[in-house]
Amino acid sequence: MSRLGKGRFLQKLLELGPVLLLYISVLNEFDFNYLNLAYFSFNFPFILIFYWSLKKPESLGYGLLFFAGIINDVVVGFPIGVSSFAYLLICGFAAYLRNITLRPSILKDWMFFLFTVLAVSSLSYSVLVLFFKFKLNYLDIIINIIFTFCLYVIFANIFQFYQKLITSSEKND
Repeated sequence: MSRLGKGRFLQKLLELGPVLLLYISVLNEFDFNYLNLAYFSFNFPFILIFYWSLKKPESLGYGLLFFAGIINDVVVGFPIGVSSFAYLLICGFAAYLRNITLRPSILKDWMFFLFTVLAVSSLSYSVLVLFFKFKLNYLDIIINIIFTFCLYVIFANIFQFYQKLITSSEKND
């Protein structure tokens, strides 16, 4: 009986993996300054939210995403709600792609992710500049978008492997 309980606990923990990873990533605003990589940054929450909203939308709830955006705004120093707006827009784009796609492919997802990142980043940074008078370094933003786009394929494959791991452990129980 206790073994069955441990298996269910591990299964629930695996299912909460995307949510836990999202909150860890928004709480730990990391950069690579200590590696002397000045122009290497990417937006991991964008990748995580897009993939899991596209492939398994029930794993990330809208309320959890909104709250993660609030936490990200506090950590980064943005006005409250800007990241939440961006995260929910990413969910909207992923839901649209999920509903119109007949045959999913990683290449189509990747190209639509580029469009999504460009649109969401443009809207977010436009709000920051127009309404809140933020001074932005556009070179840093462009580099961030490029690396976020390029790393999507790598993380999508990792998440796909993780998703297979979850489904195989569900079948074993």
